[in-house]
Amino acid sequence: QVQLVESGGGLVQAGGSLRLSCAASGSIFSINAMGWYRQAPGKERELVAGISSGGDTYYTDSVKGRFTISRDNAKNTLYLQMNSLKAEDTAMYYCAHGYYSGSLLLSRYDYWGQGTQVTVSL
Repeated sequence: QVQLVESGGGLVQAGGSLRLSCAASGSIFSINAMGWYRQAPGKERELVAGISSGGDTYYTDSVKGRFTISRDNAKNTLYLQMNSLKAEDTAMYYCAHGYYSGSLLLSRYDYWGQGTQVTVSL
């Protein structure tokens, strides 16, 4: 079992920045994928960024160059640095963890945090 606790969401103006954090505990897979999903009202849940235990990364096209995913293995913490935020980034953001199959997009993310709301005002 893996527990994930997210923090860092909030209200920010367009062009601003936020850093999301996800503290992981429990039986973390040694070969793993961790990622940030987001879901806006009326939209499908989308993988925004992912990172493997080996350092592979994935970003959805809409956030490339603006968001950076990273991890601190000593602290079992995942981060998402979000810069140049846009109104369309408004969503509930979820931290997720699972076994890394070789594809961050296709890996099974079996464990989820409770979500943290990011709202970007115009």
